[in-house]
Amino acid sequence: MNVLITGGGGFIGQALAISLVAENKASAITLTDIVEPKAPDSSKSNIRCIKADLTSQTDCNSLLTKELTHIFILHGIMSGAAEADLELGIRVNVDATRQVLDTLRKVNRGVKAIFTSTTAVYGGPPPSPGFPLTEANAPQPSSSYGAQKLMMETLLSDYSRRGLLDGRIVRLPTVLVRPGKPTGAASSFASAIFREPLNGQKSILPVSKDLSVWICSPRTVVKNLIHARDLPAESYAGGSRVVNLPGVTVSIHEMLAALKAVGGQKALDLVEEKRDATTEKIVESWPAKYDTARAKQLGFKEDGTLEQTLQEYLEDYGSKKT
Repeated sequence: MNVLITGGGGFIGQALAISLVAENKASAITLTDIVEPKAPDSSKSNIRCIKADLTSQTDCNSLLTKELTHIFILHGIMSGAAEADLELGIRVNVDATRQVLDTLRKVNRGVKAIFTSTTAVYGGPPPSPGFPLTEANAPQPSSSYGAQKLMMETLLSDYSRRGLLDGRIVRLPTVLVRPGKPTGAASSFASAIFREPLNGQKSILPVSKDLSVWICSPRTVVKNLIHARDLPAESYAGGSRVVNLPGVTVSIHEMLAALKAVGGQKALDLVEEKRDATTEKIVESWPAKYDTARAKQLGFKEDGTLEQTLQEYLEDYGSKKT
């Protein structure tokens, strides 16, 4: 198994690499990003780390060889940043991804391509209040990020229909808790209101406490990315290549209650409410309830409770300066 992870410098890419090393099935693992990524601290094998601009045909030709058996396409400009800078979002989320797919279909026909999309492809209110969405509901993105991801879903689905690539498209919930610095995602606050207070730092809550979000833990996301890799092609025969990954619906009130349970009143007091209309508009457009029967039928793992997710975060990252 020869694996390439784009966006390998991000925390999901790093966590995925650690899991791939641990399962000991890959003979070669390459991480690539616009800035040379670092090999995970806990990795015990040689992982190639390569700086590359995926809009460059030269860089793509170097990375995307016929020896590859699997590619995880994780790179991207997140929701808030893509909304703030349209050109950058198009360059990374559309141009770079298309360059990768077009190069692969020419040099490595049929390679497995696992593409992380987003529930931001949906927009506006659900058909009725509290209505759980499925893959059968028509996407109608209310953000440039969602639109850009939907374009690439469509392209990879068509290349798969034609037998050019073996695409596996997974729509991720908001991943919580993300370690490290805040990202350009509109949903970045969801991690920050746990991460910063638990490190004794202030955090801004830019949305209403009444808002609910669809979340998933990093551990579950990584397990489901690997499951997408391992699904037989027949699983998608005659059907969509898109799967909404399982998650959990939680309100901001519930998130703050969980923070208090873990970090006490001292941690809760470090969260400052300061509404931001731009962030709130984007996040409000994302439905918070999904029927993930298709994912479960295909064997994707369900997520645990919010309390379990926080415990996993403390186990995986709590002792680190994040």
